[in-house]
Amino acid sequence: MTTPRSQFYAAYLLSAVNVLGYSILIPVLPFVVEQYGAPEWVYGLLLSAYSFFQFIGATWLGKLSDTMGRKKILLLSHGGTLLCWVIFAGSYFLPNTPTVVGLALPLLVILGARVVDGITGGNSAVAEAFVSDITTPEEKKTIFSTLGGVAGLGMIVGPGLGGFFASGEYGYLGTVIFAGCISLVTLGFLTFGMQESLPVEKRRTQSGPPWWHNLNLIKRLSNLDESPIVRSTLYLKMLFSTLMSIYVSTIVLFVIDLFSLNERDLGLFMLMVGAFLSFNQMVVVKKMMARWGSTVTLQRGLALASVGFVLITQTDSIWVYVGFYYLLNLGIAMCIPTINTLLAEHGKPENMGETMGISNGIMSLSYTFVPIVAAYAYGEIGHPIYWISALLAGVGAIAVSRMVQTVKSIEP
Repeated sequence: MTTPRSQFYAAYLLSAVNVLGYSILIPVLPFVVEQYGAPEWVYGLLLSAYSFFQFIGATWLGKLSDTMGRKKILLLSHGGTLLCWVIFAGSYFLPNTPTVVGLALPLLVILGARVVDGITGGNSAVAEAFVSDITTPEEKKTIFSTLGGVAGLGMIVGPGLGGFFASGEYGYLGTVIFAGCISLVTLGFLTFGMQESLPVEKRRTQSGPPWWHNLNLIKRLSNLDESPIVRSTLYLKMLFSTLMSIYVSTIVLFVIDLFSLNERDLGLFMLMVGAFLSFNQMVVVKKMMARWGSTVTLQRGLALASVGFVLITQTDSIWVYVGFYYLLNLGIAMCIPTINTLLAEHGKPENMGETMGISNGIMSLSYTFVPIVAAYAYGEIGHPIYWISALLAGVGAIAVSRMVQTVKSIEP
């Protein structure tokens, strides 16, 4: 039976809005922190708080959707995202007075909003499980590339929209109101345009352990009733998440140091990064996966990323760097959708919410702690940190080579 196109549109919308909710604040939060007289580490705190609570949300909401259904959890979590923007907007009208923890009252409220947004931002796991529910085995080979491309578009337009709406008379309140309107429209679309993808008869019935047990990802992974391929893919996700956390938290610093970029030039660089990633995932990687399959694409993506990390440290010409960076970006783009595709192809439907929840939890937890260490390490050793990244990517490519043989042995 063919899936109605509106259901794919719901998945695309969720993917774009989740990324937009994060990227729209990239050019705004540093100035908010400065506005309320807080030190720079508070900016890091706002980022880490979001990632940590997204980790909690991803591990909890994904499993919950296996028992309650996808639509109900998506509505509940997206309602929480809308609440986050309401709380954030309320901070604008509070007096700039210090609190017992040393932060100005508006900043403390914004921190609370980031916590709420992080927990409800964990609905990415539910959205991915929803996509897996509604797609055929053949569609799974390309759908996650399309979703990655849509997310890339959100990363492209988000910072520009955030900066535009914050440049008006009301400052960051303009950005928050715009983001809240987007969330409200999305909530309406999910309510009236989305169908439940997990029938009652296919849902898990057991209630499981208390929610805080979900935070022990290693134990949950060891207890997960899944195939060895799914387990291996999740362990590989740990390595890739560490790699991505190092990359995301240092690449801007490296580019600024290498080419002495100002704010405008850095914005253009971010636009280029998002355009590369979106084009690669929506066009190039989709063709690769259709031709080679997800496992081989992942293996070659990690190998290409390993080479790319070394190459970007070998030039101070911006034009040569752009060429090398495209190769690195393509390698990363080949990895992002293929990991989710492997989980969707080989995972059990009744466990898909929990499996995707563990996968997203791994990424969120990595984004909570690794960036702090990576930024410090970059400050100490500089660009050789990318040689370490290249080594990690190479180890991953070798590990996937064993998976390639396993997948070939079970495929018809």
